[in-house]
Amino acid sequence: MKSRRLPDYFLLAILASCLCLCQNYTLRNSVSWAVSANDVVVEGELDAISEEEEVAPAVLSVDSGGFIWKQAYPSNVLTDISENPKELGEQSANEDVAPLSSRLFSYRMEEIKKSARTPPPHQETARTARYIAHYSDWGHLSTISTQDEIKGLPFGNIFSVSDGPYDNSTGVIYFYVTPMDNSVSDLKSMPYASLTFSEAEGNFCRQMVYDPEDPRCARLTLTGKMVEVGPEEQEFAKEAMFSRHPVMKKWPVGHKWFFMKLELIQVWLQDWVGGVALIRLEDYFKATPF
Repeated sequence: MKSRRLPDYFLLAILASCLCLCQNYTLRNSVSWAVSANDVVVEGELDAISEEEEVAPAVLSVDSGGFIWKQAYPSNVLTDISENPKELGEQSANEDVAPLSSRLFSYRMEEIKKSARTPPPHQETARTARYIAHYSDWGHLSTISTQDEIKGLPFGNIFSVSDGPYDNSTGVIYFYVTPMDNSVSDLKSMPYASLTFSEAEGNFCRQMVYDPEDPRCARLTLTGKMVEVGPEEQEFAKEAMFSRHPVMKKWPVGHKWFFMKLELIQVWLQDWVGGVALIRLEDYFKATPF
């Protein structure tokens, strides 16, 4: 039997539909879970799953366009597509399109306002330091290595961090770490470390066309002693980290995660040409990033 070839205009229509679906969305991983609206897992059901298991992230809901929203982002970040149907173009009303979109975990990048905030004037150094410390979700931690091949040499590592929930900045940087991490092993031998942030993490430097090494693209380095968080501070550390990094709640308990914080000794900032600022701890903690 002779096979029938799909008309070119039909193939073009399918491609156009896919492109419309991609508008204003960013796929966060090259591998997606095949999930339909009937397969949605809610937070309560995920809590019943063993924390030792590798599971897909919890989701909030499936909207009218069929998009599944990740639990990692609060509800005020997300906009109901039914209230803004034009955002998906005319294809959003097509019932044949929805099943395609329901198979991807997506979220609206442009709705996340954190990176769009305007930094304080560069003259306000203490406030600028607190601004960077608060709105940075991750930083580069430098320790003195205990690894055999580089023992005694500097070793850098990336950590997710938080100085408190978005509406409660403390200036104290919290970590959620495991003894299995090389940097944590280093800290057992030498508890002092430096944590570096760059304003290049957000969109400001890109919008201003500043290179990450441009002095006007601010850099902050906090140096101090890394200590384990005490019992009296555990609940706040948990709120600080999990409100900013919800996926941490599902990390394997077998890795023996625990909370640490950085007790500051020095606050170093470069946010303009002409030199750096060493900010007094009193001024740093007195300032506000908002």
